[in-house]
Amino acid sequence: MVDVGTGLLGIGAGLAVGLAGLATGWAQKEIGSSAIGAIAENEALFGKGLVMLVIPETIVLFGFAIAFLLMGKM
Repeated sequence: MVDVGTGLLGIGAGLAVGLAGLATGWAQKEIGSSAIGAIAENEALFGKGLVMLVIPETIVLFGFAIAFLLMGKM
């Protein structure tokens, strides 16, 4: 039988990954559209735009790490 604390840890782990994924998607949408506009004006900005587009992925990795730590306490 699972107690309430374990269920709350599961909900917290799911929220950590889910909300981090939503935040990353929103950030990449904003950065991606701005990067495409900048690249359309100056092709030399491709590398910088690509790096800026990849940076929000760390948010998902942090969310996954928190979820992994929470799942370890179950």
